[in-house]
Amino acid sequence: MLKIRPFVFSPIQENTYVLYHENGDCLIVDPGCYFNAEKDELEAFITQSGLKPRMLLNTHCHLDHVFGNKFVADTWGLTLQLHEKELPLLNYAPASGLMYDMPFDNYKGDYIFLKEGDTIRLGADELRVIEAPGHSPGHICFYSASQHFIISGDVLFNRSIGRTDLPGGDHDTLLRNIREKLFVLPDDTVVYSGHGPVTTIGEEKKLNPFLRDGA
Repeated sequence: MLKIRPFVFSPIQENTYVLYHENGDCLIVDPGCYFNAEKDELEAFITQSGLKPRMLLNTHCHLDHVFGNKFVADTWGLTLQLHEKELPLLNYAPASGLMYDMPFDNYKGDYIFLKEGDTIRLGADELRVIEAPGHSPGHICFYSASQHFIISGDVLFNRSIGRTDLPGGDHDTLLRNIREKLFVLPDDTVVYSGHGPVTTIGEEKKLNPFLRDGA
């Protein structure tokens, strides 16, 4: 059974997730660790918990979700897994960082491309890849049907949705994908977002002001 350890990193307050289970295998989703102290915090948790990182995953590649890609890849010898349509964003991320006075070293290495319906396996546990663009061109989510949770990245938040005014964003596409890809999941599905607190699919169907009928 997967356990989830969230971290809140960088001045942008991005949620990084470590998913792990009893045998010590783990995967890291959207490492947003920017400062050295944040990298040390992530490494200390993994080391002190006796975990073995097996995968590095990006839901999407806006700069706050990729600050720590290189650190994680170099530290544990991992290959970045992402949707192919996110490569332009990943390549642009350092330039974007300079605009925010946040320079960083970008990931450089091979890629494993993920698409709709792919299965991420960590031991006996499985995550299904769900494509949900709109916030970014190749945004994906990771869904556990057996444990009723989804890592939603910046698609769906507690009472909010991802912004769509950045390059490659599209508001109507985002709303359609939330309704057709996420809101069809069971109401008790816990949503671990890229920013802010957890929520559930049921709560957002009822209370999210961007997704009420007529919105």
